[in-house]
Amino acid sequence: MKPQQLATQKFIEHYGYLAAQTVFAPGRVNIIGEHTDYNDGFVMPCAINYGMAVSFSKRDDSIWRVYAIDIDKQDEFDLSQPIEPSEHKWANYVRGVVKYIQAKCPEFKQGADLAMTSDVPMSSGLSSSAALEISIGKTAQVLGNLPLSLAEIALIGQEAENKFVGANCGNMDQLTSALGQKDQLIMIDCRSLDITPTPVPHGYSIAIINSNVKHDLVTGEYNSRRQECEFAAKFFGAKALRDVTSEQFIERASELQAENELAYKRAKHIISENQRVLEAVEALKANDMVKLGQLMAGSHDSMRDDFEITIPEIDYLVELAQVAIGKNGGSRMTGGGFGGCIVCLVPNEKVEHLRQIIAENYEKQTGIKETFHLCTACDGVHLI
Repeated sequence: MKPQQLATQKFIEHYGYLAAQTVFAPGRVNIIGEHTDYNDGFVMPCAINYGMAVSFSKRDDSIWRVYAIDIDKQDEFDLSQPIEPSEHKWANYVRGVVKYIQAKCPEFKQGADLAMTSDVPMSSGLSSSAALEISIGKTAQVLGNLPLSLAEIALIGQEAENKFVGANCGNMDQLTSALGQKDQLIMIDCRSLDITPTPVPHGYSIAIINSNVKHDLVTGEYNSRRQECEFAAKFFGAKALRDVTSEQFIERASELQAENELAYKRAKHIISENQRVLEAVEALKANDMVKLGQLMAGSHDSMRDDFEITIPEIDYLVELAQVAIGKNGGSRMTGGGFGGCIVCLVPNEKVEHLRQIIAENYEKQTGIKETFHLCTACDGVHLI
């Protein structure tokens, strides 16, 4: 059953009446451009056909009652009172978004009953958290008829995750969930928020293979990467690493390396990764899938060696996938790192071969069974 059907059905079971409306916000997969978003750089994700559905109805007071179907848990808070953190992490994504919507729209105090469910695999690097934030942001916008654009809802979601949940993420995940486009990869300039849609290459599928090694980004690794990048930007006298050219980096690389080895490695990844995203747009326009595959491979190597966010299981999956895909197309780790998924752009005729090679080798080598998803690029958040 699709999340939107399940949300509608469970809403009736839980609250005893029919929900007025349902919102769906997709997860995302990032084709190339990892950890560049919070460095004001470039990314190229797409929204995927897995996401979070929220069925909701207005109440005649200021209470929000939230039912999380997948974990059978509930939360309740009052919009006429200051919104405080809950001891339950899942509830803080909801509360945080509402809190920062109120910061922008102080008149918003409309109560509601909500039931929510997601088919985005949790802790897999496919942005289950952004799908939750954007679906809640859109729900609040509809409930209060608030003058918020989709980009504003995305930035509110990011603010909630940064300040209320405590994960120092960039804005890519929320922007993609809000602004995704059907059949398009979207290159986002994370500073200007400009979007360049590029069609998913004809004859290719987007395969996501979940290593089923779970990650939790709130644990310090993600935040420490961010601090190391900020150190490097400061070293170059730049607002963000996006502003440091390859030439400037090469000129002072040994100096930075002597001062802070980790900051040097992180900067090397970010500066080269921004360049790879820009080249990937050109490769896609030219339908040069060999070049795109090389860029994806370069991105993975850089995440492994310089940003140090891959793990042996993920490296092995990428290796297997590349054998199956060959030269036309590519694979790389996707998401924050330390587990989660790889993404593959694979010729349609090689999808089954890819599935087979992974199935025959990954579990044997790691003792963990992978999950294989074929995805399509979808529209961003919308009312159903």
